[in-house]
Amino acid sequence: MTMRRVAPRNPSVRTAFPLDGAPFALSSADPVLLDVTRLIALRWSGRQPTGIDRVALAYLRHFRQRALAVVQHCGIIRILPQPQSEDLFALLDAPQRNPRARLTRALSAPLVRGSAAREAQAGRAYVNVGHTDFDLPVHHNWVRRQGLRAFYLLHDLIPILHPEFSRPPAVARHLGRVRGAAAHGAGIIVTSASVEAELCTFAAAQGMSLPQLVTAHLAGAELRAAPAAAMVTPSQPFFLCLGTIEPRKNHRLLLEVWQRLAASLGAAMPRLIIAGQTGPMTGDLLGPLATAPALRAHVEHRPACSDDELAQLLHHAAALLVPSLAEGFGLPFVEALQAGIKVIASDLPVFRELGQGAAQLLDPRDAAIWEQAISEAASGSDTGRRKLPGYIAPSWINHFAVVDRFIASPTLPAPSCREREIAA
Repeated sequence: MTMRRVAPRNPSVRTAFPLDGAPFALSSADPVLLDVTRLIALRWSGRQPTGIDRVALAYLRHFRQRALAVVQHCGIIRILPQPQSEDLFALLDAPQRNPRARLTRALSAPLVRGSAAREAQAGRAYVNVGHTDFDLPVHHNWVRRQGLRAFYLLHDLIPILHPEFSRPPAVARHLGRVRGAAAHGAGIIVTSASVEAELCTFAAAQGMSLPQLVTAHLAGAELRAAPAAAMVTPSQPFFLCLGTIEPRKNHRLLLEVWQRLAASLGAAMPRLIIAGQTGPMTGDLLGPLATAPALRAHVEHRPACSDDELAQLLHHAAALLVPSLAEGFGLPFVEALQAGIKVIASDLPVFRELGQGAAQLLDPRDAAIWEQAISEAASGSDTGRRKLPGYIAPSWINHFAVVDRFIASPTLPAPSCREREIAA
């Protein structure tokens, strides 16, 4: 069955799903098919969740009471019946002991013996937010055979627009994802107006038509400070850089800034805590920590932190530093502003959009201006929690109000790129 994309009833009217709208619930009689392949890989590996993983967990928690699980593995795609889906959702929702043994038991029958949900799936919404395999022909064929309305969340276009930050196979796969979502999706969800604009511009340049789009801001976790008795933070002022260590996060700039601070301030320089696991193409990004004594004394890398530890660090940092060269959203950026923490970040379109004027935005290639901003923040007396007048943090309630309406109302979709241009 080939799904027909339905245009708005009046194409001159822009159909909008406001982010401050009331929550909208899908009918429990029409379960969503939720792809949890990425979360299985997360629990199997035991690694710390990345931003995409955390979004996938939010979708699991939102949809688990009215969803069937979809699992992809080596070209095999299965829809699990309700009892097995419920068991798998519970297993994925929180880390447990012996996850591999439990996952093997939960998935052996569906994947090896071929059991799957037996009811007809035609017309149901399939949701994939993990960038999982929708670049592959076998996935496209499965969507077509099942007659599904497939909705894909595209987190960013970074591998395509900034290929210098990704390996060539990753660039090719992401290009395949964008093309696959465009050609086979009933709709595409993006997380910021910045990504939406990049997607529309890219599609126009490629002569590629897009299905309907909707923009829904993600929400950060509410990271609460630990009780005073449990605090174990550096006694001197410190700054926090949070996120996977990879070239586009621009840790090199921070290390250059701290070398400058060592020369100008000596022992009085603040500390820098880099919290995050190493990602692809890390190479020698943290090499200076091993060779420069001044950096070793004042810069610390913490490859793994619990949510409680991160909350503790965030709430007591002089500022969160986000010197990224490219971002599609930026969960730590939002979480810090939500907690009332000073943020010094790159002057990127997405941070202008999300920051609402509450963050200090700087050129990510100008070490001198970052040194000045960090020195001023370190010498001030306003560390810790701050009030940010007028800042409204995005919420998951508002995110899913948008998403639920989008996937449940195929006859009244959000406008496509072309329709947005007409409305503007």
